Amino acid sequence: MAEQKELEKLRAQDQLEIKALKKELQRKEKALAEMAALLVLQKKWEAYCSEVAES
Repeated sequence: MAEQKELEKLRAQDQLEIKALKKELQRKEKALAEMAALLVLQKKWEAYCSEVAES
């Protein structure tokens, strides 16, 4: 009986850890996507500025 409660407690802790890790992963994926978009915009801006300077 005590062993069963201990297993349930460990399972609950594991579930909380999994939830926290998933949340952190989503946050990092969003940050990575934002950074990629900013890099694309930066490259486009640099290309635009070099075209304007040449004109």
